[in-house]
Amino acid sequence: MKEDQKMHKVLHSVHLWGIAVGLVISGDYFGWNFGWSRASFWEFSFAVVWIATFYVLFALCFTELAASIPQSGGPSAYAKRALGDWFGLVTGYLVLVEFLLAPPAIASALGGYIHFLFPVIPAFGAGMVMFCLLLLINLTGIKQTARFELFVTIVAVFGLLYYLVFLWPHVSLERIPSLPVVSSISWSSVFLSIPFAIWFFLAVEGVALASEEVRNPARDIPIGYTAGIFTLLCLAGFIFVFTASVVDTKEIAELDYPLSYVLQKLYGKEQIWPFIFTFIGLFGLVASLFGIILGNSRLIYAMAKEGYLPTYLSKLSSGSLVPQNAVLSGGVLGIFCMCFLDTAELITMSALGACGMYLLSLVSYFVLRKKEPQMPRPYKAPLYPFLPVIALILGIVACGSVFISEPYLALGVLGFGIVLGIGFYMKQRRV
Repeated sequence: MKEDQKMHKVLHSVHLWGIAVGLVISGDYFGWNFGWSRASFWEFSFAVVWIATFYVLFALCFTELAASIPQSGGPSAYAKRALGDWFGLVTGYLVLVEFLLAPPAIASALGGYIHFLFPVIPAFGAGMVMFCLLLLINLTGIKQTARFELFVTIVAVFGLLYYLVFLWPHVSLERIPSLPVVSSISWSSVFLSIPFAIWFFLAVEGVALASEEVRNPARDIPIGYTAGIFTLLCLAGFIFVFTASVVDTKEIAELDYPLSYVLQKLYGKEQIWPFIFTFIGLFGLVASLFGIILGNSRLIYAMAKEGYLPTYLSKLSSGSLVPQNAVLSGGVLGIFCMCFLDTAELITMSALGACGMYLLSLVSYFVLRKKEPQMPRPYKAPLYPFLPVIALILGIVACGSVFISEPYLALGVLGFGIVLGIGFYMKQRRV
């Protein structure tokens, strides 16, 4: 294989919309509901609004970075350009935490949905088999991968609309508690529920990890990413309110298949509608699992090219030009984590990596605006510097909340990061 081989540039804005929504859409099917195990309806609502606002503001800044620096490393590439090698390594590691721990969480829920459909099939085994199958599909090439992701994303969006239509006749806003006075709100509960509010939007920034394979980054990235964020905001809002309007929130607070449970409760076990929805819902989980595998493999590939990870991870397969070693290595690590961590722990650790990356990406954004004012920027975020400053403040609070909610898991993430840093330092010393 020649060293100058590059990835195929075949993606358009519609593919990026599919990747953006597909990466995240499983967060509407499961995971977010764990927030109600930490907080009341309104406390969790405040967390969701807080995080939704942050993601809108962050997306505007991140789109500028992604369109200006279309590299597979995404946030790692931005941090390296703005702040140097070490910040590129730290940012890349945080994205790895996010993108390597989200797949096993989704695979666990995917197994739960399959078990809901076919109780004879064990949930863990089903999730493991689906994880391995999607790893293999990711090896076929980016064009086939993007088409598959777009297809399953469209089906998954249809599944959520199906859910909302069947809930509509049963919606009763009287089930939602009255808005409490501020003094009665437990802000510690609000902060503890933030990791699960993040799950509604986690990994949407993964669009940037496929930017080297976009045909026209200056045009397609802003369109695809913005459309994806808007779609996710609408779906998250409706799912959140409609679900709370038909069922006791504590009843579904710790389920891996909350939406299927709600439909079965409303229509009964003998009705076919909950099972049809669950079958469609599998596509939502497949879309996210498949898309995040795509994202983490491109990140591993990019970090290996930069020298942060072993160089064999940057090898492209002949023909399909897929970083197959990166795909398989990320899959092995994900399967290992799936064996030893539960869904809530995986979600929290993934959210921690995401929050750290968001902060460093915003810092990189400020530095590049000052350091490289003449850099070509096909898209510019509005209201600079006020908008990114607000995003940074919201992000700092979110990051602190995730850290406090699970300090031991956070220390574990920190520990692995230190090991990676030591390895990089020793490699630099040898060079």
